[in-house]
Amino acid sequence: MAVNNFSFKPGRLNLYTITLVAILCAVFYLVGVWQQSIGKSLIFAGGNYACTASTVAATIENSTATTVIDLDFAAHHTAADLPVVQKARRPNFPPCDSKLYEYTPCEDRERSLKFDRDRLIYRERHCPEAGEILKCRVPAPAGYKVPFRWPESRDFAWFSNVPHKELTVEKKNQNWVRFENDRFRFPGGGTMFPRGADAYIDDIGKLINLADGSIRTAVDTGWGGLGYVTVFGFKPSGLNRPLD
Repeated sequence: MAVNNFSFKPGRLNLYTITLVAILCAVFYLVGVWQQSIGKSLIFAGGNYACTASTVAATIENSTATTVIDLDFAAHHTAADLPVVQKARRPNFPPCDSKLYEYTPCEDRERSLKFDRDRLIYRERHCPEAGEILKCRVPAPAGYKVPFRWPESRDFAWFSNVPHKELTVEKKNQNWVRFENDRFRFPGGGTMFPRGADAYIDDIGKLINLADGSIRTAVDTGWGGLGYVTVFGFKPSGLNRPLD
């Protein structure tokens, strides 16, 4: 049985490829040259016109013999027939009397004293009725200043904005608020935390480990009437049952 020993070698394949590419390039080049020659012959064939002064003048005359239209930019409509839109009326509320700078509608002390004392009804909120509503702007107190920005507003407030010293006198020993020069200062300690809540928590940290975050602390303190009640909840993170 005869064996076909014919095989393509890489060198022979490269020769065939180069020959084919060269033939295609030559064909494309000849086609391009042929197309350019046809275009030039058409230009020469259509350009056999005598370029004289008469022909140029005739051409200019034909090109300028067009109808000139005057453009009218004047407005042909007016807004006289449009409906007149009335401006929205702004409610004009005059300022209230200067003595009403602390007026709070539903917490009027003089008005609440007129209600029944039974079951302390007079201490509830009593908002004014329709005929009792004041239609004026409550003025700011005399000498009002722009409040302190945070975080200064946490510790200070202008006295002129809240001109009352009663708490600084009656609750002086409780360290809630102090009057200093032209402002109030809030130490934040009270009767339970004379050195502040931060110092109190530091004292707790000396007894139990609060630094690693495994114990979460919650402090719930009541108001002045039940200020002696302090509730703490200590529990390691992960337990659902607090360790009181």
